[in-house]
Amino acid sequence: MYRLVLSGYYGFKNSGDEAVLKSILTALEEAADAAGVRVEPIVLSGDPEWTSRQYGVEAVPRMKLAEVRRALKASDGLISGGGSLLQDATGMGSIPYYLGIMEIARWCGKPVFVYAQGIGPVNRAMFKPFIGRAFKRAQYVSVRDEESAALLRGYGVPASRVAVVPDPVMGLPPGGLGADETGGADVVDTLPVVGVSVRFWRSDRADLDRAAAALEALAALGVRARLRFLPFHRGADEDSSRYVMERLARTGAYSERELELAPAHDDPQQMLREVGRCALLIGMRLHSLIYAANREVPLLGISYDPKIDQFLQRLGEKAIGTTESLDAQAAAERAAALLGDPEAWKSEKMSSIKRLKEEAAKPAQQIIAFIRK
Repeated sequence: MYRLVLSGYYGFKNSGDEAVLKSILTALEEAADAAGVRVEPIVLSGDPEWTSRQYGVEAVPRMKLAEVRRALKASDGLISGGGSLLQDATGMGSIPYYLGIMEIARWCGKPVFVYAQGIGPVNRAMFKPFIGRAFKRAQYVSVRDEESAALLRGYGVPASRVAVVPDPVMGLPPGGLGADETGGADVVDTLPVVGVSVRFWRSDRADLDRAAAALEALAALGVRARLRFLPFHRGADEDSSRYVMERLARTGAYSERELELAPAHDDPQQMLREVGRCALLIGMRLHSLIYAANREVPLLGISYDPKIDQFLQRLGEKAIGTTESLDAQAAAERAAALLGDPEAWKSEKMSSIKRLKEEAAKPAQQIIAFIRK
């Protein structure tokens, strides 16, 4: 039995990050079973009690460094990732924190494994040599896109030491049926369900207005659909969804029964199943798009960050617009085309999706192979 500490943005009930954690836990369990060993995860969490209840694992407070150090000393290694951990777009604290956890693991004499991280943006040059040094010392490094690998090469990490793999969530199974498995199907109609994932980004909310305009244009084309808004971050995404829903209701583009707000599920697999019931997914959140690809649902991305574009490129897709510019009519026409012939999209993307799912398991397999040596 091997104990592995997992470090990431866990315990904050963000569906995308929780999906990353669930995906890593699932992949480690599958890889361990295949190798005839057992893994005992210890998760560094913002809410250890919630994380323990949610996933049935041991969890410790991520900011109590004495407890983090004790967990690492009693472990067989540290997994750092996945997600966009090493970036300074959201503040100065993320990069020093995650590099610090990696350094504590090294002080404890434990191997460090970087699991499908997305690197950057790193706007402050002072961080770059520290990232390069930490990753050169890691026993295994994988990143979720070629752009992240290129950044690491620029920081002095040899290309031969960096594996490019998909986001872990591509390998997440949908799990069993949940209490909300009907997904609002009590509304008896035959309208296709269009999943919508929006988030606050611009302070003036012009990006949300552009998304709403595209949905209005879709209705103006005569395409009737039931819009089911999917909050990937409890609180904030629920508020951004209500903002768009209220505008659509005011303009009369959709009736009240055609506008729904899904629960902000704590279990990422419930949200994965929500997405799987959609005929089309229009998303700003990266993991809303990854969920859609996972469930083979046609998707349209609105980009606010290069990570959106990088994921879409792996599917041979481009964003329909950005938070700064979105042609509502063109987006509506693309959505109408996908709703009219979803099977064509699925047929075109199936091989790419299958490959991404298979490759998503590789980091766990590599980690298990290393710790068994």
